[in-house]
Amino acid sequence: MVEIDCRGLSCPEPVIRTKKALKDNADGLDVIVDDRAARENVPRYAEAAGFKASVQEEGDGWRVKIRK
Repeated sequence: MVEIDCRGLSCPEPVIRTKKALKDNADGLDVIVDDRAARENVPRYAEAAGFKASVQEEGDGWRVKIRK
């Protein structure tokens, strides 16, 4: 599974990177974020784009699992 690391980035950059990565990985990917706004906005974007998203706390941030 493809993983993109968006730690240290504030919104909307994690959402923009997620959108770009999903174009090349239509089955899904994992996005690692440490910004609270990104923790809310990345799964919201994924679900609006027709994917399923789940969030797991991981270390000092979150892993957003996006699947078709």
